Amino acid sequence: MIRNKIGAMQGRLLPKYEGQYQAHPVGYWQKEFKVAQKIGLDCIEFILDYKDAEQNPLLKVGGVEEILEVWNNTGVAVHTICADYFMEVPLHAKDENEAVQSKKILINLLQTSSELGITDIVIPCVDKSSLGNAEAVDRFADQIRTILPDAEEKNINLSLETDLAPQPFADLLSKLDSNCITVNYDIGNSASLGYNPVEELNAYGSRISDIHIKDRTLRGGPVVLGNGDADFKSFFKKLKEFNYLGPFIMQAYRDDEGIEIFKKQLEWVTPYFNFIK
Repeated sequence: MIRNKIGAMQGRLLPKYEGQYQAHPVGYWQKEFKVAQKIGLDCIEFILDYKDAEQNPLLKVGGVEEILEVWNNTGVAVHTICADYFMEVPLHAKDENEAVQSKKILINLLQTSSELGITDIVIPCVDKSSLGNAEAVDRFADQIRTILPDAEEKNINLSLETDLAPQPFADLLSKLDSNCITVNYDIGNSASLGYNPVEELNAYGSRISDIHIKDRTLRGGPVVLGNGDADFKSFFKKLKEFNYLGPFIMQAYRDDEGIEIFKKQLEWVTPYFNFIK
């Protein structure tokens, strides 16, 4: 039986970059792959931030070769990208210049992803980039439709993470009507919003292609796995029905250093990973 890939969100195994909770570690990102290799992880989900985007190997000249070199040297792969860039400058921004710039970034990411063999580009539509009203949803859908042919040609998923309730999210997926439009499911963020994981998976479980492992309290922030309101038992029991083959990306609570608390949480959640094998 094929085992799901287990990976880490970029930066979770290293000391914080410039004190940020989540960011691409400019200048020392390569070190994380060796740490991941040592603890037996399969992959790293690369981050593209708005800040210092031009220094990110996903966009800069020669960056693909840099990533492939580290990948080949450690055996730790890059299958997915978390495009946090779009949290700062959403694809559905009201400012036309910002929307055009974000579209260009996504087109560039699709090219890089094709060269690396990336399966998913996660597009966060939460917080500043929330799809909180019908107008925002329509602008987002219009932008995505213009990019879909490129994603479909390259066979790369645009994996959406939203704060929409289950049925409105399912409606958005139907509106976009493409096999390349999939779901990034974040169990912690859903718990914080008060959503029921069984209802969510009933609405779009077959469309999930990337899962972020996290725990949060209701309407609160991240906590150590098992200490929040995420219903891991119900989620994994329901997930098993869908023969999910995508990665599990550890985006769990972190401290200033990263590695020890990561390992403790990985140990805690591993029985759930084994449950769906």
